[in-house]
Amino acid sequence: MKVRLAYGQGHLPVELPEGRTTVIEPSHNPGLADERAAVLAALEKPIAARPLRDWLKPGSRVCVAFTDITRATPNDRLIPWLLSFLADVPPERITLLNTLGTHRPNTRAELERLLTPAVVRNYRVLNHEAGNPDTLVQFGTTRDGAPALLNRHFVEAAVRIVTGFIEPHFFAGFSGGPKGIMPGLAGLPTVLSNHGVSHINDPQAAFGVTQGNPIWEEMRDIALRPGPSFLLNVSLNEQRQITGVFAGDLIAAHQAGCDFVRQSAMQRCEAPFDVVVTTNGGYPLDQNLYQAVKGMSAGARILKPGGALIVAAECREGTPANCNFDQLLRSVAGPEDLLARLAAPGFSWPEQWQAQIQALIQRRARIWVHSSLPDEVVRAAHLTPCRDISAAVRALLPTLPGTARIAALPQGPLTIPYLASHSALAPINQ
Repeated sequence: MKVRLAYGQGHLPVELPEGRTTVIEPSHNPGLADERAAVLAALEKPIAARPLRDWLKPGSRVCVAFTDITRATPNDRLIPWLLSFLADVPPERITLLNTLGTHRPNTRAELERLLTPAVVRNYRVLNHEAGNPDTLVQFGTTRDGAPALLNRHFVEAAVRIVTGFIEPHFFAGFSGGPKGIMPGLAGLPTVLSNHGVSHINDPQAAFGVTQGNPIWEEMRDIALRPGPSFLLNVSLNEQRQITGVFAGDLIAAHQAGCDFVRQSAMQRCEAPFDVVVTTNGGYPLDQNLYQAVKGMSAGARILKPGGALIVAAECREGTPANCNFDQLLRSVAGPEDLLARLAAPGFSWPEQWQAQIQALIQRRARIWVHSSLPDEVVRAAHLTPCRDISAAVRALLPTLPGTARIAALPQGPLTIPYLASHSALAPINQ
């Protein structure tokens, strides 16, 4: 049977065995008939909050937080619609702030693609700087005692608006909501603490889990410390059409969005599979190998111990090369060496959490990667390159029982597969 995997800005067709392959995708939600009208209506009638117009006072400074180039948020539609709603606020009183977390800064050309050239030309647009102490303000500490640092431009604004979209997240439960502030606008020490080894190892730090998840709960607590922020989040379908708008209180509106997304994303599986073919959801999420760990994590949820995991991720930006994730993987002999190093007292490395999750998956699975990366780059990340997914599956079958079953997740981490032996919200240790 032919399966079309989300890959880059298109699809990768693969041939998988008929009768043995189960395709697992989110349930389809149709796009809204009038996206702009739905967004503007949500701003007027928000969830558990005053209408956004009531937040605006003469002379108020407004900060709008938006997601970076690794996220599929339709910023080029959402931000202009929001700014038109804020038309009574002079542009010089509005700052647009890129919620990079620890990601690299986006270039002007990238910001123009994200926001439109007109927005970049007419408004102040800034990249968050997680490592620059001059741009950060402390709000207490994390649970581990690290300083809880947030972006100064954001916290000092009279009106704070957090935009983004809600999708399953492999250790924060769901994206969107408070995650747009913490880690999106947090200082590096804060992110390192929140994404620390013990938190990542917590069984509640998993797809679809927020309550009881130490990572998400700390994100929420820190995001609330500067005071109220207004949320504007959307949900999307596989065509990147807006399927729902969730505006209002940072927590209540996000919860409504998570409940909506969960209904389509959660997919029950009766038994684990011998082979899982997954993706990283295509562009923009599959721009690099660092992000591709999310697709691996989704597939690992329904894989038999010792099974084969094949992930398709274009990785047009590389690992990315010379980033913290790449350097950490190149510095160790393999997954067990990595986990031992992370467990050493006092050891800390930016973006170690992604490498940690990859290594935990490798304890129970063999991982192949189909990408645009040179084979030597994939091997340096302690993964096996795969040039032809169809051929790789055919080669694996003779090594497996005659009853071997295959799963395909064409949308990768946009799907939260779970085993019937677990509840839909049960965390699954990697």
